[in-house]
Amino acid sequence: MKPAAIVLALVAICVGLFGLSLLVGGAGFGVPAALILWQIRLPRTGLALLIGAGLGLSGAVLQGSLRNPLADPGLLGVSGCAALGAVLAFYWGISESFAPVLPLAGLLGAALGCAMLLGFAGRAPSGPSLILAGVALSALAGALLTLALSLAPNPFALAEITVWLMGGLEDRSLLHLALAGPPIVLGCLLLLRLGPGLDALSLGETAAASLGVPVGRTLRRAAAGTALAVGPGAAVAGAIGFVGLVVPHLLRPLLGERPGGLLAASIPAGGALLLAADLLARTAPLVLPLNQEPRLGVLTALLGAPFLTAIARRVAP
Repeated sequence: MKPAAIVLALVAICVGLFGLSLLVGGAGFGVPAALILWQIRLPRTGLALLIGAGLGLSGAVLQGSLRNPLADPGLLGVSGCAALGAVLAFYWGISESFAPVLPLAGLLGAALGCAMLLGFAGRAPSGPSLILAGVALSALAGALLTLALSLAPNPFALAEITVWLMGGLEDRSLLHLALAGPPIVLGCLLLLRLGPGLDALSLGETAAASLGVPVGRTLRRAAAGTALAVGPGAAVAGAIGFVGLVVPHLLRPLLGERPGGLLAASIPAGGALLLAADLLARTAPLVLPLNQEPRLGVLTALLGAPFLTAIARRVAP
């Protein structure tokens, strides 16, 4: 099957899942009222598509640029910084008086995280230096998140922060979609331009430099594009993991190992994966004895952990 046909098939799957998501709600399957469609289901479905696309593409870029099949957007710590910014808005109670502060604080945290990441990595970043900088940034963001949780002003704030950190798309509005959508699209456009550089980097940084590829600039663009594509999603939906890790592994049997060949397909694949997970979360209370939807971030982790185990067993000697 040709790559273009695979991309078109994935786009068709995305369109089908998008339409199905607009018809599924807490009351079951059916055409909703106009108010419910535009104010509840459309923002949630649009965010699932955009966030999944950004995560999938970022995972493909990072695994190619860092030459590490286990790399994912969380490795660089930008999503943790976005979560930290949103948690601080929770912590000081600003989000209660002015709701847009929550995604805006998350976006600010992602921007600061990207700046710190590039600063830690140095003026001429390499794959190892970028990984080490990302680990340091993730540890710093995780420590500050833990500190914010331990110093929560009251049990209600602690419960609200904890639930938000589990990741989810319920109760999102068109405002969240408008805030997160443009930077995610911009980040995806930036990452899509890295295909030739990623193909050269798969030969090693020395070989890529000998071919005329600016290694440091390519890695900086990969980090900045990942921050734009992933940070806004973490700002409005909390932590949603494993999508960026799983998508490239699902595509390689169909498209091969060339990193640049995975980029276009990873956008609809990531969107379709998160749309399917969100549909599963929505329909779970309809078929299982549950009082509420399972959190989307928890669900993607439950689905991704067995996938990682399968990968480990396949590559084991």
